[in-house]
Amino acid sequence: MNAPSSSRRSLAAATLLKPSATVLVVVDFINPMQFPGARSLVDGALQAAHATARLKRRLSRRGVTCIYANDNYGIWHSDFKELLSKCQALPGARGEMARLMAPAEGDLTILKPLHSAFYLTPLEHLLKQMATQQLIVVGLATDMCVHLTATDAYMRGYKVWVPSNCTAAETQHSKSTALAQMSKVLKCSVRAA
Repeated sequence: MNAPSSSRRSLAAATLLKPSATVLVVVDFINPMQFPGARSLVDGALQAAHATARLKRRLSRRGVTCIYANDNYGIWHSDFKELLSKCQALPGARGEMARLMAPAEGDLTILKPLHSAFYLTPLEHLLKQMATQQLIVVGLATDMCVHLTATDAYMRGYKVWVPSNCTAAETQHSKSTALAQMSKVLKCSVRAA
């Protein structure tokens, strides 16, 4: 039996994305931090999460859409909500970061199989639907997933801002080098939020 046409219109309207010339892309903040080098990253990651939460609140008041692009850590039968719940239950800074950075109602979430938020994800399609022109890329780690996401955004013609205080890496040298590369080569703004 077919649904009434008004129901179909309501469903279609509910699934449309609102235009957002600027989009905040949150990379890998929902993270169990269970990999070699994580201990060196966790303190900087928590500081970056606090700065990002403040930035996200400001952007939200301006109507900027937020998309979380997160690794699934090889657990293909999981979803974002399950990953978030497990990370929020972790002790210490890892759990605090997941609770602080939990998506708000209306935020979009995607899982990515590798480093860039663009690689084998619907991100590019979502951005086109929203007529996005600028990306603000934040998250972990500055010298890997953030850098590769910014590279892919640059190659697709987006204006990119990577707020330096909203990212973290295992060492300050790695973070500084990656930010300098993004600024010089990718023409990203790396000013602090």
